[in-house]
Amino acid sequence: MVRKKNHILKRAFCCILCTGMLFVQPGMVFGANESTGENGTSAATPTPDPHTEAYYQAADTDSIQGWPEGPKIEAQSAVLMDVYTESILYSKNADQKLYPASITKIMTTLLACENLDLNDSLVVSENAAYGIEPMSSSIYAETDEEFTVQQSLMAVMLESANEMALAVAEKTCGSVKKFVEMMNQRADQLGCTGTHFNNPNGLTDENHYTTANDMAKIAKAAWFNPLFRKFATKDIFEIPPTNKQPETRYLLNHHKMMAGRDYAYDGVLGGKTGYTDAAGNTLVTFAKRGDTILMSVVLNSVNGAYSDTAALLDYGFNNFEKTDLNIDKTPVPLKMLPCEQYILKNNGDTYPFYYIRRVYVTLPKGADVSVLTKRQAILNDTVGRPRMKSKYYFNKHMVGWGMQYEKEILSDLLL
Repeated sequence: MVRKKNHILKRAFCCILCTGMLFVQPGMVFGANESTGENGTSAATPTPDPHTEAYYQAADTDSIQGWPEGPKIEAQSAVLMDVYTESILYSKNADQKLYPASITKIMTTLLACENLDLNDSLVVSENAAYGIEPMSSSIYAETDEEFTVQQSLMAVMLESANEMALAVAEKTCGSVKKFVEMMNQRADQLGCTGTHFNNPNGLTDENHYTTANDMAKIAKAAWFNPLFRKFATKDIFEIPPTNKQPETRYLLNHHKMMAGRDYAYDGVLGGKTGYTDAAGNTLVTFAKRGDTILMSVVLNSVNGAYSDTAALLDYGFNNFEKTDLNIDKTPVPLKMLPCEQYILKNNGDTYPFYYIRRVYVTLPKGADVSVLTKRQAILNDTVGRPRMKSKYYFNKHMVGWGMQYEKEILSDLLL
C-alpha cells in the first residue's frame, strides 16, 4: 500500500513538472529565476561553503609542461576528455576506485543498445519490480507490466529507474547475474583496469566500483553508439498507459545543465546523473561547441556536481582547440618478415599503411604542432588484416591519434 501511494504521488508530481516544462518558452530557465552568463554557466550554479577537502588538491594534468592549470573542483576524482581525439584535458585522481552510483546505467544502456531491438516488448518480472531498495529511484513498475525496450531505457536514463535496469538486464541476458558478467566483459574490452560491476543500476555494493578514467572510456564508447545518444540527450519522454498502469508516466531527464534547466550551460547535450550516500554526487556530461565535443566525468562530488562540471567545461572550451594535423596521405611503409609478407600476399620488402581520415589533436590554444612526437603500433586482430595506430603526444601526454589501413581494406572502408 505504501509503495502504491508513493507511486501515485510521484506520478502526480512528474505530471505537473513536465506539463510546466512543455509550456516554458525557448531560452527560459525552468525553476529558479536565474540568468546565464557569457560562458554559458548558470549564475546560480551551487558552490559549497566551506569547500571540500578535495577542492584544494591540484589536478594531475597540472604536471604536464606547457599545459594550462586546471580549475579547483570539489570532487574527489574527475576527468575531462575530448571525445573525438581522446585527449585527456583534465585529470584528478583518475585511477582511484570509487562508487559510481547511477552513472552505472550508462553501461547498462549501452549493452541493451548493442543487443536488443528497441521495438521489442519487455515484461517486468517480480524480481525486477520488487528487487530494489525502498524509496530508491523508480517508475514503480509492477510485476508482469509490459513496456517496449525503448520505453524501458528511457526510464533507466531519464528517471534513473532502478527496477527497470534490472528488467533490462533480464531481457538482455535472461538473468541479472549473466548481465553483470557481460558488463564486466565489456569493461575489459574497453580497456578498463579499475572497474568491477556487481549490479546494473549502481546501488551501493562494496564490489561495485569504477574510476573516472574507466568511466570516461565507457561513456565515450556509449556516445559513439547512435542509439545510446537518443537516451542520453532526451529531455522529456512519455510512457502511455500500460496493461498495469492506466495513467501516462512523464519522465524528465535529471541532468540540470541541459537547455532550459536550473543550471543550464551553453552546449550541454545530456549525460547521466548519480547519487548515493556512499558515492556522493556522480555526473557524466556531454557538451558541444563548434566541432568540439567534450565529456566530463565527476565522482564523489557535492551539490549535484554541477559547479564542478561547469568549471571543467569552461576550462576545456576556453583553453584548448582541436587542430587538423594535415597528415601527408603518402602510405607509411612497414618492413615485414618474409613469412608475414607471404601470409599478407605482399611481394615487396615493405608493407604500406594508408590514412583514411583526417587526423586531429587537441592542444592548448597557441601550441605549435611541430613539438608533437609520434608513436606507432601494429594492431593485430584475431581475424583479418593488421592496422597501424599512430598516437600523437604533447610533452609525453597523448593528444590525438589516427588509424592506418592496408590498401585492400581501405577500398572496402570507402565503399
